[in-house]
Amino acid sequence: MKINANEISALIKEQIKNYKHDVDSSDVGTVISVGDGIALVYGLTQAMLGELLIFTHGIYGLVMNLEADHVGAVLLGDDSLIKEGDEVKRTKRVMEVPVGDNMLGRVVNALGQPIDGLGPIETKETRPIEVIAPGVITRKSVDTSLETGITAIDAITPIGRGQRELIIGDRQTGKTAIAIDTIINQKGKDVLCIYVAIGQKNSTVAQIVDKLKSFGAMEYTLVVSATASEPAPMLYVAPYAGVAMGEYWMHQGKDVLIVYDDLSKHAVSYRTLSLLLKRSPGREAYPGDVFYLHSRLLERACKLDKKYGGGSITALPIVETQAGDISAYIPTNVISITDGQIFLVTDLFNAGQRPAIDAGLSVSRVGGAAQTKAMKQVARSLKIDLASFEEMKSFSQFGSDLDASTLAILKHGEALLEVLKQGQYNPYPMEKEIFYLFAAKNKYLDSLKKNKIATYLAKAYEYSLSSDKSLLNSIKEKKEILPEVEKKLIAQFEKFNELYLEEYK
Repeated sequence: MKINANEISALIKEQIKNYKHDVDSSDVGTVISVGDGIALVYGLTQAMLGELLIFTHGIYGLVMNLEADHVGAVLLGDDSLIKEGDEVKRTKRVMEVPVGDNMLGRVVNALGQPIDGLGPIETKETRPIEVIAPGVITRKSVDTSLETGITAIDAITPIGRGQRELIIGDRQTGKTAIAIDTIINQKGKDVLCIYVAIGQKNSTVAQIVDKLKSFGAMEYTLVVSATASEPAPMLYVAPYAGVAMGEYWMHQGKDVLIVYDDLSKHAVSYRTLSLLLKRSPGREAYPGDVFYLHSRLLERACKLDKKYGGGSITALPIVETQAGDISAYIPTNVISITDGQIFLVTDLFNAGQRPAIDAGLSVSRVGGAAQTKAMKQVARSLKIDLASFEEMKSFSQFGSDLDASTLAILKHGEALLEVLKQGQYNPYPMEKEIFYLFAAKNKYLDSLKKNKIATYLAKAYEYSLSSDKSLLNSIKEKKEILPEVEKKLIAQFEKFNELYLEEYK
């Protein structure tokens, strides 16, 4: 066999020319210590803050500390499976969660994985949990009402789409009840809802999901659950995961309502992580950046300008106080970030005034701009009337003989409080709230017995629907009380009073 040197050299040259040397370079580190959901890793010199790391058994970690000789990562899984000397790899990507319309009606954990036993969720897109909030230019001022169905809120502290309204109060004062009622009231209003449960009991979350299902609210609601039995990193990540899922819909031009229940437990979980990572403690042992923890979360709730999609995220953060102290560290932080607060008081709750909203300390800084004209017409003097009532009430305790004007203020104030009482899971349509407040404003309730006011209003509302439904329909469609509608409503009340008033006196 004759060897052709030219042929061989041509082949070798061709192979050299086409030779590709693919080097698989992946940063690999080693666990030097692990415990309490925290792992210290040596060797990952290129790791970024907020980057995902993958440990053995497929457990993920989130880089939170960059030290000179190691990185500190919080573990998003069972730390008992990881031991000293285990290999750790960089993923070179930040933490992301799945997003999409298929998430609606489901219960997921802080990583977006389903935990409701209804099988996997088919999603094509993901979004990073940490993004910079939309800037001033991309935003639009709040101008559309988000109806909660709770008369006391829609009249005194109205909420607009794109607003951040804090719900604050002691434990067991009805904070979650307000949030759940608001979600139930969004049925048919083209608002998608996200309920983020942070540090709740498993049984509590299950009850809330059952309640939402029974009202048909799960069709447009996503529940993100990081319960008390889960490690602190999952509680820390949950609200950011929730808002990332909401931003997907906001950028499509949809309106989203997100409830964080509650941010007190979120701050505690972050304090736990920070102390374990040996960060310096500050006031109440919280780390120095605990304000930024919540500001970067709540700033992502906004109303976008039409040019940028026109969607909105309305945030209802919940904060728990101790013995009504709203001047504590976390409450003051969140109050200063949000656009107003609904303050719930134990004394009012125990006295049977539910929802137990303190009209004096509750405020909405932008909702008035989004309030419907009809609501402004009937609720304009409501806060002043309640303030006058509170003042006269404390004053009247010292004197026995009261003049007629003082008695009138007290009677009117008591009637207003009765109008603002509302049962749980019973949000009212907007026209019903207007009807009730119209009756109170025109003093049709002042001469009635206190315990008969609720039944009087219910009967009068039924009478109005049966005798001339067009009046309430006009309020519903026009969102204002036209002069001719007002005249007809007054005539309707006069007629009703002729027939039934004696029963309620």
